[in-house]
Amino acid sequence: MPTFKNGPVEIAFLDEGEGDPIVLVHGFASNKETNWVMPGWTTTLKRDGRRVIALDNRGHGQSTKLYDPADYHTDIMAGDVAALIEHLKLGRADVMGYSLGSRMSAVLAARRPELVRAVILGGAGIRLIDNGGLRDEIADSLEMPSLADVTDPMGKRFRAFAEQTRSDLRALAACLRGSRQAVRMEDITSIRAPALVAVGTKDDITGSPHELAALMPNGRGLDIPDRDHMVAVGDKVFKAAAIEFLQNRP
Repeated sequence: MPTFKNGPVEIAFLDEGEGDPIVLVHGFASNKETNWVMPGWTTTLKRDGRRVIALDNRGHGQSTKLYDPADYHTDIMAGDVAALIEHLKLGRADVMGYSLGSRMSAVLAARRPELVRAVILGGAGIRLIDNGGLRDEIADSLEMPSLADVTDPMGKRFRAFAEQTRSDLRALAACLRGSRQAVRMEDITSIRAPALVAVGTKDDITGSPHELAALMPNGRGLDIPDRDHMVAVGDKVFKAAAIEFLQNRP
């Protein structure tokens, strides 16, 4: 598995296929395999003639684990994605995120527009600018002695998922506490790249994709039918819409 260093942090990534590059940024408590390989995204994108690059965010997967929340500010995490694009000398790349990865991708598209050709924000709606993402109670749930000790329903969902992905629970708790910055309205409205915003219709976390897309000059929203936040990422409607979007973007 290739890696590169952004300062002291070693970032693991995969790099497969040929063609226009697309960089995939996974969600909280996930990793490149769980978010992108297992649901078939890497295969789908390579079949469409694309070079697929997916990283493990700091604190996740095979990348460096850090335990200070200050190391997980969204700007810093978006900087890891920018550093990967520059490390691979991609010039401009399409970027697709999911959940936390979408928050990172939105910040990247706003602050480093010269690196982003088009952006897909999955599992991210209008609450991207209303609040800083997941509640602190979920971090508390990650630090409890066992899953059986967790009583908060959403905390239980994320603790079970983190255990399923064999994540470092202490690093994830630090990540959640450190990355809870809402994306600024001026950043969202400054994203000029073509943008697709996709959310499951049963997602109770993120809010409307259409309201968020309407704030971007070249944004459009997509409803992923009958999917909640945890399962929408692998949906065939989402995949088909993403491929169509990438084929038609300038």
